Amino acid sequence: MAKNPSIYSRGAATLILPLMLFSAPATAQTRDVKEDSVVIQPDKVADDAPVVEAVSGLPSWDEDNATALLRFIENVGDEGLFAKDYNPDALAAAILEGNQIALDKVATDSFLLLATHLRDGRTPNAARKQWFMTDNDADHMPLLHLLATALATNTIPDTLAEFDPIHPDFLVLKKALKAARTPADANAIRVNMERWRWMPRDLGPRYVVSNVPEYMTRVVHGGTTIATHKAVVGKASTPTPQLNPMATGIIVNPNWTLPRSIINEGIGATIANNPARARAQGYTWTGSGKSLSVVQKPGANNALGVMKMEMLNEHAIYLHDTPSKGAFNAAARAFSHGCIRTERALHFSGLMAVMFAGRSPEEFGEAIASGKTTRFGFEAPFPVYVAYWTVIPDGKGGVKKLSDLYGRDAPVVASFAKPGRPTAAIIAPKPPEIAPTVQTTSRVTTPGTSGIY
Repeated sequence: MAKNPSIYSRGAATLILPLMLFSAPATAQTRDVKEDSVVIQPDKVADDAPVVEAVSGLPSWDEDNATALLRFIENVGDEGLFAKDYNPDALAAAILEGNQIALDKVATDSFLLLATHLRDGRTPNAARKQWFMTDNDADHMPLLHLLATALATNTIPDTLAEFDPIHPDFLVLKKALKAARTPADANAIRVNMERWRWMPRDLGPRYVVSNVPEYMTRVVHGGTTIATHKAVVGKASTPTPQLNPMATGIIVNPNWTLPRSIINEGIGATIANNPARARAQGYTWTGSGKSLSVVQKPGANNALGVMKMEMLNEHAIYLHDTPSKGAFNAAARAFSHGCIRTERALHFSGLMAVMFAGRSPEEFGEAIASGKTTRFGFEAPFPVYVAYWTVIPDGKGGVKKLSDLYGRDAPVVASFAKPGRPTAAIIAPKPPEIAPTVQTTSRVTTPGTSGIY
């Protein structure tokens, strides 16, 4: 398993590429370039239905395992969760009473709900605004199997602890929660511990991660951050959603197919009233009016700049270059129509082509210089995490708070006062078997007695 050092610290290993890959065009335009608009999808409101497994009986809990579960629940505040959610009073009473039926029921229910929140997060979907990441932890961490194993091996606390995200940034937040001075500080940390749980427990050996509130993009390979780039993200009216599509390639000198919204904003009128100006800006088109289709050819004015990362998703979100370099000088960089503009795009795309597409620096340089659209397919696709952490490690052992530019923290905090996400798995009594009906006599029908005739 690959190590996962903090994505907020630069690794010792740095990829050395020819100087041309670190260079950027000398022009630093400051006009706002209108790149592809985000396709805003409706939030997922309904929570997943629990997996129901019919068994002959509930798991059997002995006093030691039940007491270990109770102790974990009593200290679950360290995990950013709330002990009251997991019925500690009823569990304690069942232990004291020695009622095996009650103990098996209460302990099993408490374990499954707690394990759900540790693995998948406590926050219901309705409070996860514009969160579309795919989390496959349930596929390799099935709750009922883990419960059975934990009871057989007397490892309830260890099993529950293994649900924590393995990334060290989560551990920094966990430590900071204990040192939080105010309820507001504690809740801000809990929100971001939750967001880590909504993601895959292991981010993988290689990935790109853009933290939207930080306006930064990082490339992680073999457990080391090998590149860090400033990012421009979606403005409040076209916010960048959170998702984790697979990156399949990098395209240099890309064409830009304009979405209808941007055609309507102005270029459509330019084509109708001043076609020569539109052609000078690299636009070509077919049709007219509502059937107008517009493409901008590669070139200095292309809104996607010199590169676009290929990452298919229904939101039309991707990483790309921009001719508006001046935007990277701003401290708060929420200017785009939803996509993520990437600083030092030649370096970024060269890194992708060499490290992940198996091309030489010379091949990449030739493709850039040709001015022609070229795709470098990745040898193995990898995830791009477009994340939203508003509390992050400060690099000194503590944490720092970022601006919640889309107001997505408040719904999560509000959810803390309400019931959390329902359990992901439940055990149902095994239904009784139905004995087949056996016909012992047969009825001989005749035209006079049968209703068929």
